[in-house]
Amino acid sequence: MLPVKIDSQSSTLLFEQVAADIRRSLAEGEASPGERLPPAKDLAAVLGVNSNTVLRALRQLRDEGLLEFRRGRGVTVSGEAPERSAVIARARDLVQFSRRQGYRRDELIQIIEAIR
Repeated sequence: MLPVKIDSQSSTLLFEQVAADIRRSLAEGEASPGERLPPAKDLAAVLGVNSNTVLRALRQLRDEGLLEFRRGRGVTVSGEAPERSAVIARARDLVQFSRRQGYRRDELIQIIEAIR
C-alpha cells in the first residue's frame, strides 16, 4: 500500500493532499506501472477520510494520465510517472535564485517552512 499521509490542520484540501502524496509515491517508484492501487474504500479507511475524498483524488490523477481505471481490475498505475527530477530541478532554481537575492540556505529553509 502506498504510504499516504494527510494533515487535517492544513489549509490544503484533503483530496489534494491525497493526490499529492500518491503523485510523490509514484515519482519515488513506490508503485510500478501496471501495479494496482488499494481500493478507494480501503485507502479512505486507513486515512480516516470519506471514500469520495479518495475517489476525487484518484480521478484527478487519472485525468493527469498517472492512473488508469479499468473495469473489473480497479485502479492501476499508468506507464507515465511524474519525474522527481523535475522537482529537484525547480528546487535548484529556487536555491540559485535565492542566492542571487542575497538569502542564505538557512534563511531559505525558514521561508519555505513558513509557507505551510
